[in-house]
Amino acid sequence: MTYVAKENRYDTMNYNRCGKWGLKLPAVSLGLWHNFGDIDKLENGRQMLHRAFDLGITHFDLANNYGPPPGSAEENFGKIMKQDFSAYRDELIISSKAGYLMWPGPYGEWGSRKYLISSLDQSLKRMGLEYVDIFYSHRPDPDTPLEETMMALDQIVRSGKALYVGISNYPADMTKEASRILKELGTPCLIHQPKYSMFVRWVEDGLLDVLEEEGIGCIPFSPLAQGLLTDRYLKGIPEGSRATREVFLKKEHVDSAHDKIVKLNEIAQKRGQSLAQMALAWVLKDKRITSVLIGASSVKQIDDNVETLKNIVFSDEELTLIEKILE
Repeated sequence: MTYVAKENRYDTMNYNRCGKWGLKLPAVSLGLWHNFGDIDKLENGRQMLHRAFDLGITHFDLANNYGPPPGSAEENFGKIMKQDFSAYRDELIISSKAGYLMWPGPYGEWGSRKYLISSLDQSLKRMGLEYVDIFYSHRPDPDTPLEETMMALDQIVRSGKALYVGISNYPADMTKEASRILKELGTPCLIHQPKYSMFVRWVEDGLLDVLEEEGIGCIPFSPLAQGLLTDRYLKGIPEGSRATREVFLKKEHVDSAHDKIVKLNEIAQKRGQSLAQMALAWVLKDKRITSVLIGASSVKQIDDNVETLKNIVFSDEELTLIEKILE
């Protein structure tokens, strides 16, 4: 059955400018880090992408290594793109990244010109695209001069393979220098993608200030702390949850955060929100945040996350209470 997007898809979504630049992103963007690999059901991924777009989510975020196995999220996205979204290409922002290990040998990871350009070529082939809208350096490379990595990003834009470039996981000082180099090259840095949530707040120690000064947008990933900031772990660790099977979220993380989760949930309930909705709203409350990057395993999760936008304002009292819990 042919997918036809809803006509009212833009009516309720908020769109925010990326720093000082012209591109706007939806306040909620969909990341394909999990649940779109070959181990997952393609039809579920298709339904989630349909629903996301119908709700005004125009930005789909990928990376070369998303899966598992690495590359399979891009391949599966490419299949869905060709079948369902080809007519909507100009309404979509599609991003990808390179930085982590993708193939053996010295040219298969980090930040050299060789790796970044080769990786993007592979990503475009997997997704069946002529270009991506945003291409990121996924992590800083300690062994490659920053100039080389930024020159590669500049070349990628000039070659037409990406419209904009960004960086991810870069500390504040390196972000400032990367921005300076890109400005000199004539391809400014559009956006930064850091890890940021109520439980991971390193961006507040300088990075957000740099982004504001440089006019760079910000799209945090893992805003729900790998599921910690949801109602999933309020009563401990359920069987089959991510904390029982993943390297990114361990049992000790859940145990140490449990009391905070319970107290935060009480505030969320008084706000008429789920804990996850409040956690997303808390990230979005900062005007320097362009969009928040969610992951989802079901259409319902996408619906619930977008509901966040109905209440993203906090009272001073609420913020004070939250700060005391997070101390």
